[in-house]
Amino acid sequence: MHKKQLHPQYITDTAGKKLVIIPQEEFDSIIEELEVEEDIALYEKAKKEDDGERILFSDYLKNRKKING
Repeated sequence: MHKKQLHPQYITDTAGKKLVIIPQEEFDSIIEELEVEEDIALYEKAKKEDDGERILFSDYLKNRKKING
């Protein structure tokens, strides 16, 4: 992951709480990076839990239909 250039602004609300404001473009970029990191973590977890068993998608759908009615 590379370091992003951020341009934050800091304000204080009426209760004295400090808030950070960043441009929408930077926010969207941060969210996208976090989603990619989450996807990578989920993939790594799935790889660790993989027991090698495979079923046909059609069999999966049949089983799901039985369970869900």
